[in-house]
Amino acid sequence: MTTHSLPARTGTAGPASPEKTAGRGGRRLLRQRAGRQHHAGPLTYVLLAVMAVLSIFPLYWTMVAASTDNTRVSQTPPPFLPGPNLFSNLARAWDEAAMGKAMINSLIVAGVIALSTVLFATLAGFAFAKLRFKGRNALLMLVIGTMLVPPQLGVVPLFMMMAELGWSQQLPAVIFPTLVSAVGVFFMRQYLSEALPDELVEAGRVDGAHSLRIFWSIVLPVARPAMAVLFMITFVHAWNDFFWPFVVLDMTNPTVPVALTQLSAGYVRDQSLIMAGALLGTLPLLAMFIVFGRQIVSGIMAGAVKG
Repeated sequence: MTTHSLPARTGTAGPASPEKTAGRGGRRLLRQRAGRQHHAGPLTYVLLAVMAVLSIFPLYWTMVAASTDNTRVSQTPPPFLPGPNLFSNLARAWDEAAMGKAMINSLIVAGVIALSTVLFATLAGFAFAKLRFKGRNALLMLVIGTMLVPPQLGVVPLFMMMAELGWSQQLPAVIFPTLVSAVGVFFMRQYLSEALPDELVEAGRVDGAHSLRIFWSIVLPVARPAMAVLFMITFVHAWNDFFWPFVVLDMTNPTVPVALTQLSAGYVRDQSLIMAGALLGTLPLLAMFIVFGRQIVSGIMAGAVKG
């Protein structure tokens, strides 16, 4: 009777399969490519430099025009180097246009509008993106349809409404008609549809959380990058808005764009003084972007990676 002996087991494992070897090599190659820095070519740097110059030139020209006198600005060719009258023109524009009160009013108006737009647009965007209720699509189409109506068509009835409420020539007349925007609702709806997984909302439901609790604990952390972008866009738009504040406000209680019209009054317009006022109205926006621009850009990138 013959016995067949089994091969002895050794402590070393056999050679890895080609699939596993290829998998390890592929993962190693991906890690090397991910850690490698990609360098742009010379043409890319040239294009970026040209775009940077074209973007900065209007602000630079405003500073140049604000630092000279009206005669020098009107000459041909115009000046391209700053003059000696910058601070004196800024002081004149500050006094003649009452820029102190105008900036406080613009800060109140733009801040309240931006905060309310971010809050209400995020709430509505969450409802349209993740909640199921009757008429959701019809309401969304109605919101989008309001974007097709020119704002100028509603100026007369809106002004009559503000007069009936006793808000004419007051800041609430500028704030309340723009507490939320259809663009903001659509923007947040599109962002939350992609960035917020349905599983997170369902997990909150399973844990017994109601809609407001889910919005506070789950939606807001996910929507923070888009909220930062929407806040900045809305703040800049409200700060620069001229048409409706010019209709409903006067020179006793102006915002910055309305106050700047005081500098262009008169038979002969002082272009250097107007540019000085425009520079004063732009400085707060530049300061805000310098302070919060890095956080907003990093938030956009974080949201893109998570999405």
